[in-house]
Amino acid sequence: MRIVLFTAALVALPVLTACGSDKAAATPPKVTAADLSKALRDKGVRDQGFTDCAAKIYVDEGISQDGLRAMIGSEYDKKAADPNTLGMSKEDADKARSANDKIFKQCSQAG
Repeated sequence: MRIVLFTAALVALPVLTACGSDKAAATPPKVTAADLSKALRDKGVRDQGFTDCAAKIYVDEGISQDGLRAMIGSEYDKKAADPNTLGMSKEDADKARSANDKIFKQCSQAG
């Protein structure tokens, strides 16, 4: 009998842990430099050394998770983003512009 209860508890554990709060399910996963690098390659930048370098700079620049999600999303693949905000908050757009300058200087030799 104990074995049956123990086995039932082990089987139920994953189901019960999956039933967390709705807040955790609603929070998208954190965008990492690796995610950003892959997205840049998926969008046509073939040099992985360059995309890894650029992604690290974008993340290190402090662009918010919402801004990073805008960068990897597909919303602006077929339409132009506002040139002033690049589809992000003004603060994130300023950080992205600063990152672009660093990327031009630091990542051009990466590939």
